[in-house]
Amino acid sequence: MHHAPSSTAADADSAYIDAAAAQLGLRITAEQRPGVTRFFVLATEMAALVQGLPLTPADEPGQVFRPVSPDLGEGAP
Repeated sequence: MHHAPSSTAADADSAYIDAAAAQLGLRITAEQRPGVTRFFVLATEMAALVQGLPLTPADEPGQVFRPVSPDLGEGAP
């Protein structure tokens, strides 16, 4: 679910994007900025989903990541 950021959130996002780009030595053009901003908002939403998952001391990180093609579906080898 995508929500348009409030002006305060949009200002904070813009400031973060500018600071991160400066630290990385990147120049974001006016033409690129809308796409960068959309991705930043999407990444923020994805991070909120992950952060919202409850974890217990019994939960451990996966040892090996094996990507599965979306075409093969759930549980494909």
